Amino acid sequence: MISVLLAEVKTISYYSCISSMCIYHLGDIEECLALSLMALDRTIAISTPLRYHSILTNPRLFLLITATWLIGLGVIGVVAAQADSLPYCQPIIRYVFCDYPAMVRAACVNPEPYWMLPTILGLWLIGAQFTFILLSYVNLTYTVLRLPNNESRVQVFNTCVCHIIVVSSYYVPKLVSVLLTRIGVRLNLTERNALLIIATLLPSLINPVVYCLKTKEIRKRLLRCLQARSDWFSVE
Repeated sequence: MISVLLAEVKTISYYSCISSMCIYHLGDIEECLALSLMALDRTIAISTPLRYHSILTNPRLFLLITATWLIGLGVIGVVAAQADSLPYCQPIIRYVFCDYPAMVRAACVNPEPYWMLPTILGLWLIGAQFTFILLSYVNLTYTVLRLPNNESRVQVFNTCVCHIIVVSSYYVPKLVSVLLTRIGVRLNLTERNALLIIATLLPSLINPVVYCLKTKEIRKRLLRCLQARSDWFSVE
């Protein structure tokens, strides 16, 4: 995608396209599962803080991380096998990078039957993980309301707000895309590419900003820089 947008390189080999599709979808799946693990971590840390280290032991963390990678690799294996089995009649991908929908649309087949598999996998992965995150925050809200003072509630809120922002940046573009499709809004190729780029890049751009601003030293340095800039403008 970077080569297309910046260097205007508009050709890619078939196996490079398959490889980039696998890497793209694997990263997307792992990010989805990582957000669920982060929600689990916060739920245990806030709901049962005294038992945190006894529940999330190193062997259990290793199993959880291994499971996320096995799930991701398993899903990618199925998707890649189906994409590789398609008969392609034109060497044209009408999107800025290779993903499963772009490859299905480039094949000489009716694409409708080939949406069933990604729809089921998407509902299982994204839908189930989103539901789990919502339920975890319902539990966290109940826990916060039982805290004795406002200081503890603010501390819990500061712990969760970064995760909420990252979750929103990941799910909102996907939900917008699904809603536009369901209500019958027709997007041209440029609009589809723009939505796809936003959904791909937004979480990666927001993550470092959010977690950097969470660090007290970085916030203080940023405030000093902004204050110095303000003083400079006032002098001018």
